[in-house]
Amino acid sequence: MYFPVQTRIIKHYREKRKKNTALKLATRKRIQKLFLLTKCCIFKTLYLLLSKICNFMKSKKPILLPETSKILSEFGENLKMARLRRKLSTQQVSERANVTRSTLWRIEKGSPSVAIGTYVQVLFVLGLDKDLLKVATDDVLGRKLQDAELIVKKRTKKTK
Repeated sequence: MYFPVQTRIIKHYREKRKKNTALKLATRKRIQKLFLLTKCCIFKTLYLLLSKICNFMKSKKPILLPETSKILSEFGENLKMARLRRKLSTQQVSERANVTRSTLWRIEKGSPSVAIGTYVQVLFVLGLDKDLLKVATDDVLGRKLQDAELIVKKRTKKTK
């Protein structure tokens, strides 16, 4: 049996211990919540970074002049006519060129976002890949510039 003073002291320490354990539990829960929040924040930032990288890696539609886009659409139309003259379906050409039908459709529409290598694959399937070598063979403007030799004016001497 304890004296009244001792019982009060024991009660005080028991209450203090309960408060401390409650505080410890509360702080432990707060730490866990903070950890989860920081973990979520880290994952969110990683996700945002990865999504930005993926968006950066996505093909962007280049900005073309109207004349250039007309040339590209005419080129796509020529490819479509070449395919139809050979009586090949879009399925056959896409399988042989190892592209999807939607990509072939975009090529035939003259989309600038399709890689030039994909255009060359379709040209190869159609047997027109040698025509690509004729693109810059007869460069009239380049020859005129070469003949003129782009004469550079001489600078005058500085006067003092």
